[in-house]
Amino acid sequence: MVKTVVESKTKTAILGFDQPFCVIGERINPTGRKKLAAELEAGDFSTVEKDALAQVLAGADILDINAGVVYNSNPNPNETEPPLMTAIVNLVQGLVDVPLCIDSSVPEALEAGLQAAEGRPLLNSVTGEEDRLEFVLPLVKKYNVPVVAISNDDTGISEDPDVRFAVAKKIVERAADFGIPAHDIVVDPLVMPIGAMATAGQQVFTLVRRLREELGVNTTCGASNISFGLPNRHGINNAFLPMAMGAGMTSAIMNPVALPISQTKISEKKAEVEAAGIIIPADMDDETFVTVFGMGSTKPRAGKEMEAIRAANLLTNNDPHGGAWINFNKPNGGSADGGRGGRRGGRRRG
Repeated sequence: MVKTVVESKTKTAILGFDQPFCVIGERINPTGRKKLAAELEAGDFSTVEKDALAQVLAGADILDINAGVVYNSNPNPNETEPPLMTAIVNLVQGLVDVPLCIDSSVPEALEAGLQAAEGRPLLNSVTGEEDRLEFVLPLVKKYNVPVVAISNDDTGISEDPDVRFAVAKKIVERAADFGIPAHDIVVDPLVMPIGAMATAGQQVFTLVRRLREELGVNTTCGASNISFGLPNRHGINNAFLPMAMGAGMTSAIMNPVALPISQTKISEKKAEVEAAGIIIPADMDDETFVTVFGMGSTKPRAGKEMEAIRAANLLTNNDPHGGAWINFNKPNGGSADGGRGGRRGGRRRG
């Protein structure tokens, strides 16, 4: 069976057809997060720390690290992103012990992350574009790491799944020219929004099967892309992920955390309850209140997508004896200790 091995200093995550689905936490990414971007420019890493710990507690197997901030003080990411990537990687692996995914469109930032990361990180990413192939594949070989291969090239992203498969095949073949084995290529077949393309789900399932059967590679995707622009996105994601797993997908870049219920929503619900004539005990705290009324939690916790993945692992016999499912459904179950403690040194890639 094809296995893609990703390592931190102390832990190993394996992507494989006979392995539990691998969750790559996406939260450490300032894209579209103005508050986080401003914090990072100011040297404030408090949100990064919270996101790292919360994602591991929710069950992330790997953490994606993206330092793509365009500073107001210096709009050149080629200068600002490499040192920021190094700082974030060092910070995160001092907090948690899961493997990392180094994610950047800036070549120098990719190498900075590889130099700082302990163990064997996943590199994100290479595409079928010639300049990207010529820079990234030598890095993959030099540091002996696996890489995410995104199925677009110099012509852009094709809506034709056969074209996207051909791009993936091209990347796998070019990687082989560098001595990089297929098991170190994790193909992202590119999930299109179902709201814009009715066949998007069917395309992905077909592509994943072909990638598994014809190229023998593991796969990943940006899971939430499928539901972009639609209501109840979690409902769509919860259906999509097990179906993709059934087709052979072995990982996803996603948010494993259900965010806490805001104080505003709690106050609104309390007002609604009181207006209905229901008396709220004076000693009832907010966590008890939101639990009683089925609102969620005041604390970060594993999201519904994680529940769907755990169930699918059980149903595909990738959860021996159902241990992970049983643990996940215990009170406060499925949590990790967050791997607290500093990280120094570590195995380097040869």
